[in-house]
Amino acid sequence: MKTQAENFGCNTYSYIRSEPAHRCIARLADFGFRKFELMVHPGHLWPPGPAAEGLADLRKLLSTRGLEIVTLNMPNIDTNIGAEAAGMREYSLGMLSGIVRLASEIGARGIVIGPGKANPLFPADEAELTSHFFTALDLLCPLAKSGGTALWVENMPFAYLPGIDALMRVLDRYGNDDIGIVYDVANAHFINEDIRVGLIRCGKRLRLVHLSDTGQRQYRHDAVGQGSVPFRDIPAMLREVDYRELPMIEIISRDADKDILDSVERLAKLGFAAATVDR
Repeated sequence: MKTQAENFGCNTYSYIRSEPAHRCIARLADFGFRKFELMVHPGHLWPPGPAAEGLADLRKLLSTRGLEIVTLNMPNIDTNIGAEAAGMREYSLGMLSGIVRLASEIGARGIVIGPGKANPLFPADEAELTSHFFTALDLLCPLAKSGGTALWVENMPFAYLPGIDALMRVLDRYGNDDIGIVYDVANAHFINEDIRVGLIRCGKRLRLVHLSDTGQRQYRHDAVGQGSVPFRDIPAMLREVDYRELPMIEIISRDADKDILDSVERLAKLGFAAATVDR
């Protein structure tokens, strides 16, 4: 099947409950995708670590078909490095440590993480949450570097630092240039952040751009055209910041194959295929 898929990476979020990662990306590769963001989730790619089920099949597939895992990610629901309970933070760091090791095993360039979540009704102050975030970075950054990978922090509406300016301020204070940014345009749009300003603010930390659609009343990662993200304007923004990686499609849908491929075609018509040149 000939599509514009080779001009985009594809995240596997929609498939975490339906099939293991190696089968999922084998089918997506048939559509033309060559680069992927794998979700770490039971039944898909689990447990995180060298003993992960299906890891041998995944390695064989990557080698024989010339595919690349750009990033590993996980639904930021069950873990929280900013939790007020020390045991929850310890569990979360153990889980993330396993994902870092798994990324090293399969040659992923980055591990997508969030800075932690606050109690929405009675949050701890920023200083306390930032202290927990820095503790996590102190543990995970050396582990990632020793394994030839890196931490890439994402702007997330439900994180204690939802906006890119605050996130960048905290990362610049931490001071490790190896830490990258995954800029999610739907996440930015949902909190009414100016996407152009946000991309510029990422500066040299920008490593990856996530693409999906959402409105501003209900948080979604829908197919392109189902929300109000200003996709028509984004290719010019990517050129302005000299973004040269493939954007990563991160759509969550019950009819994922159709919605992902339809989104790819829509984005290509808006100039995304010409906006990025993969290095």
